[in-house]
Order: sequence, then structure tokens, then C-alpha cells
Amino acid sequence: MSFSSTVKNEVCRQPIEKNCCLLAELAALVRSTGVVTIKGHDHVQLVFSTENAAVARRIYSLLKKKYGVSASVSVSRGKKLKRANSYRVQLQETVKVILSDVMMVAEAGFNPYQLNHAIPIDLLESDCCKRAYIKGVFLGCGSLSDPEKGYHLEFVNHNDSHAKTFSKLLTHYHLTAKIIVRKGYHVVYLKESEQIVDVLNIIGAYNSLLQVENIRIVKEMRNNINRVINCETANLSKTVDASMRQIEHINRLQQFSDLNRLPKPLLDVALLRLDHPDASLKEIGEMLSPPIGKSGVNHRFKKIEQIAQNLSVKGDIL
Repeated sequence: MSFSSTVKNEVCRQPIEKNCCLLAELAALVRSTGVVTIKGHDHVQLVFSTENAAVARRIYSLLKKKYGVSASVSVSRGKKLKRANSYRVQLQETVKVILSDVMMVAEAGFNPYQLNHAIPIDLLESDCCKRAYIKGVFLGCGSLSDPEKGYHLEFVNHNDSHAKTFSKLLTHYHLTAKIIVRKGYHVVYLKESEQIVDVLNIIGAYNSLLQVENIRIVKEMRNNINRVINCETANLSKTVDASMRQIEHINRLQQFSDLNRLPKPLLDVALLRLDHPDASLKEIGEMLSPPIGKSGVNHRFKKIEQIAQNLSVKGDIL
């Protein structure tokens, strides 16, 4: 089972308490996964399609509780490349009343050819109804990637008007969603893990929220460890490279002159470098008597470098 299905199953188990929230959720489902069809003269049908059995049961329950009608439910097997079951919830009774209640059509002069796909603001006056609507849109057209692989939450809308107004609704909770057009659909999406967690909190998917948070913590720890390792590796590489250059300069002095003729401060660090090729500047400074700091050791090696570079084949170090 995909992570997206797990979240939807969790949301569908939530009880339907308030009538206003029920209507807001139903309004979202009608706009996100519902299709209005006309058969014959003035005969209107409302059909919901989903690949999630829990969502199909949720739609059936909402219609039954609100209007006392029993919708017909059918299941069809997907094609070869798409083997998931497809659930179809079809309603022929009180369709006009439902469309009017969810503000898809005007109360006066019912016209199924002029549907209002934008969010019905008048139904979302309270915070609980706004949350219910977002919940319904997620159940109808939402999809959430497995957080182990990446963070991506999207809502695939059939209508540009609904995509824009839904994106605006998300800003009420300080969520900044983007919209792209993909294969004729208007996709509202979020890619930041913090905002995805906020959406899960809004729709009441608390178990899934905790799972995402746990994964986020593990990923953050892993990234921090990798950063520390990379930093230490880079520092070690710099230390080794610097040590090799310093030894090269010291060997040059040994080859063309007498190393012991170096001033004592320079000779001390040179001998320590030959004895401890892997030591850092700080460690070499601590070995001196009296100890000196990293910058002091580095200054002495710079002096040795200058002498080695200026030294000719038969030159003198002094």
C-alpha cells in the first residue's frame, strides 16, 4: 500500500460530527472527483470515481448521512498497465439539491451546463469547515509521496478556477503552494516537508504526521553526520596536503644545505614535521617547548618555505 493510500485510509476513519463540515467536505469531493452527467431530458447524474476503497465508502456515508439516499457502488479492474481497482459511486436521486447545496449551481434557474468550480467561500466561514474542505480535496485528488524517497504533496484539479481558489485557501494556513499544468490538469503542489506536515495536521492525519516527522528526524541526523564526515575528510585532506608540501621544503633544505643551520625555532618545527608527518599544525604547536599556537607554527613553516624556494642548487640557507 502506498503512503498516500495510508494517509487517506487514516483520514477516512475520522467521524463526521458537524453538519457544516460534512457539507464542506462533500463540496470538496464533488469538485475534486465528481462528474455531472446528463442523460435524456432533465435527467442529471452525479458520479464519483476513486481508486481508494475507503474514499468510496466515505463518499457513500456522506451522501447517506446528509440526504438519506443510497448511491450505487461499482468496482472495475484496471487495465494491464494500471491494475488498481477503480470504484465508482453513482447517484441519481436529489442530484440537483446536492449541487445547489454545495454551490455548484445557482439555486434559481438550475443549469447543469454552468457549474461553479471555484471554492464556495460561503460554506467555509468557520475554521473547521476550511479544514474539512482541504480534507475533502485531499481525499478526492490528493497524492502524497513516500517521505522516505522525497517530499511532494499535490492536488490534481480538472479545473483552473478550483486550482487557483484552492491555492488561495491554503494561504489561510500560511502554506505557499505552486500551480503547474500537466497533461491538461491543473496541479497544486507543495514540496517543503514542514508545509506537508502542516497539511497533515490540518486534515487530522496525526499518525501519518508522526511518521513523516520521524523520517525527517532520521534524515536530518543522517545529513548532519554526512556533513561532519565531509568536513573532517576535507580537513584531513588539507592537513595531509600541507604536510606533504612542508616535508618537501624540508627535504629540499636537507638536499642542498645543512638543515641544522636553520634558526632554532624553524629547526624545531622542521624536525617535528619529519617525525610526525600526519600531525596537524595545532598538534605540532603543542609538542614544542614552550607550546605555541597554530598560527605561530604556520608562520614558521612559511619561513621554511620561503628559504627553500629561494635556495639555489649551490646556495646557502643563511
